[in-house]
Amino acid sequence: MLVVDAHRGAHPTPMHSEKAVLRLAEQITRTGDLSRAGADSLVRAVESAKAAAARLGCEEVMAFATSAVREAKNAPKVLAKVQEQTGVELKVLSGIDESRLTFLAVRRWFGWSAGKLLVLDIGGGSLEVAMGRDEEPDLAESLPLGAGRTTRTRFQHDPPTRSELIATSAWLEEQLTPLAKKVAKLGEPDRVVATSKTFRSLARLTGAAPSAIGPHVRRTLTDTALRQLIAFISRMTAHDLAQLEGVSASRSHQLVAGALVAQATMRALSLEELEICPWALREGVILRRLDHSNGADETVGGSARLDLVDGERAR
Repeated sequence: MLVVDAHRGAHPTPMHSEKAVLRLAEQITRTGDLSRAGADSLVRAVESAKAAAARLGCEEVMAFATSAVREAKNAPKVLAKVQEQTGVELKVLSGIDESRLTFLAVRRWFGWSAGKLLVLDIGGGSLEVAMGRDEEPDLAESLPLGAGRTTRTRFQHDPPTRSELIATSAWLEEQLTPLAKKVAKLGEPDRVVATSKTFRSLARLTGAAPSAIGPHVRRTLTDTALRQLIAFISRMTAHDLAQLEGVSASRSHQLVAGALVAQATMRALSLEELEICPWALREGVILRRLDHSNGADETVGGSARLDLVDGERAR
């Protein structure tokens, strides 16, 4: 997904947002390259986003890419193609930076009274986990366990077979064991928070309030509710899942994988409940940019952020 956020002044809330679903995490070939079709769609989306920023009168453009582009073997060639054809230089965020910026957004949303935060974020290509008491986390990790990637690499059927579900759950448990040890060394968190479209969709399907009610309503996802939800959605095709409230057609095919990643992470970290935060990577990038500005002189007029995410993150 590519997102354009245009904002003015020092308030981090975007005034305008345009989104284009690219699903780049699913455009990685067997050799590890971003496919030609994926690269072409990226160029078109960046050009469209650039035009939107110009139309909105933005004076500054920040453009960055995450998991799918970061891990593509032909990333330098793809980035060069984007710059040559659009004039936009995409900067690649590391997985650790993704985790740190998302943590910053969550910290600013909940404030210092939240104490020690544990933050989880499932994207299309990666899972980010961060933990700490300050605005800079003591632990920031990024694992290649995104919903889109897991769907592409673990499932061959729609809906996935029982053997695929069992094998994937066991595999995820194994992958998350080292992370669980690192988190355990930091002690118990005061608040456990989840961000991203995947977690929001799962929470909505288990009874959380719809987005139309507003961002300040408390929304949670429990391990018990998630287990019951997986038993239900794992038997449905992507087409049928897209008919559920809170599930978009562009992401329905990776919902089951996302749910398995969420469940495995909660169990590995011994978590019974997550609180959903409406702010995530997008807000973290904007907040960091505003932190580094020199006041009004650098934020006069409009600015735009072209956010190339890994195919899943709809902020």
